[in-house]
Amino acid sequence: MRRGEPKTLRDAHEVVMDRRPPNDANPSVWLAFRLGNARLYKAIADVDRGHHHEALYWAGYEERKAGEISAELQAGGTPAD
Repeated sequence: MRRGEPKTLRDAHEVVMDRRPPNDANPSVWLAFRLGNARLYKAIADVDRGHHHEALYWAGYEERKAGEISAELQAGGTPAD
């Protein structure tokens, strides 16, 4: 990872909270947010080996949330965050 990028699970959580969109953001913004979080947590799982499994859990969580948003978008509904 490049310098300045998160290197621990704690750092990743801070990045996620800093870039969290407002609750009323467009669902496509939430989808991008969730997918980006999943990528971040997968990368952290490889770097912060002490939190490998927990980071993978969070990656899976974000992927599930993204799947829910995607399904709502395809159905024409408005998902909750």
